[in-house]
Amino acid sequence: MDYKASGVDIDKGNRFAQRIKEMVKILPQNGVISSIGGFGALVGLNDLGCDLVLSSSTDGVGTKLLVAQMAGKHDTVGIDLVAMNVNDIITTGTDPYFFLDYISYSDVEDCVLEDVVKGIVKGLELSECALVGGETAQMPGVYKKGEYDLAGFCVGIGKKNDILPKPLKEGMVLLGFASSGFHSNGYSLLRKVFFDINGYDLDRLFCGRPLGEVLLEPTRIYVKLFKKIKPFVNALVHITGGGFYDNIPRVLNGEFDAIVEKKMLPEMDIFRAFQELGNVDEKEMFRTFNMGVGMVAICDEKGKDNIRELAEDEGIKTYEMGYLKKGSGRVVIV
Repeated sequence: MDYKASGVDIDKGNRFAQRIKEMVKILPQNGVISSIGGFGALVGLNDLGCDLVLSSSTDGVGTKLLVAQMAGKHDTVGIDLVAMNVNDIITTGTDPYFFLDYISYSDVEDCVLEDVVKGIVKGLELSECALVGGETAQMPGVYKKGEYDLAGFCVGIGKKNDILPKPLKEGMVLLGFASSGFHSNGYSLLRKVFFDINGYDLDRLFCGRPLGEVLLEPTRIYVKLFKKIKPFVNALVHITGGGFYDNIPRVLNGEFDAIVEKKMLPEMDIFRAFQELGNVDEKEMFRTFNMGVGMVAICDEKGKDNIRELAEDEGIKTYEMGYLKKGSGRVVIV
């Protein structure tokens, strides 16, 4: 069983991103710092006589929404929506500044929309970020009764000297920060294995907890941690869609390989239990899920102890999970 068999083709998405890069070459590039394909986009304001940089991201929650709709629980996906955006923003070295949401549906109860927004507000409170607007679109015929979709848009701000990634060196350390669970990725594969193949319902126990509770655990937000560790970090990686293999290379610039040591990763039983239940290849697991690590910092030896202490203050476990060596931008899991 793999992600493609559940209906999600990561390679197709990557090919489409490459085509977009070609198409946008005709557009104005004034102030544009980062190219399409990063975690967030960066635009400098030098033309306006300012040394500040704006970052931006947009993302949704994916098919985790279908689990929320099955469970009738809608507040946690609002937290997920914020998390998927602000966790991308901080990888650029900037702070989330303001957020907008887009909610589309055909026929849902008022309380459902209110619960979604309660979750968004909670996520933004955790992110120290403002909600400045959004859009609600009622679209009869597009969604079935009770269905809805979410998209989020976030803008961050920072100084040019703070932009990540900074220069990397061979021997730098990979520090992983614990995730809260599956976060908001791989849910098409999760739903296929749990519901379609094995006939689970949301009340069935999985690793000692009701499956619905496990699947709807909100994505961890790393913003407050980032603000503390920023002086010690050379690069930051959000382990989101594409897992280890597609996300870590985004900061390696084709110059280094990231060597990840499996024995140093956290033992989160939900990932191994799911792998066995779905007969999923290990490489597929590392390309689909965060495997217990939602964010990775790359730093030098001198900075790692400071980062560990600050993460501990935030109640987030840290794992020294690997290192950089000269290479071509690969992730090697050993």
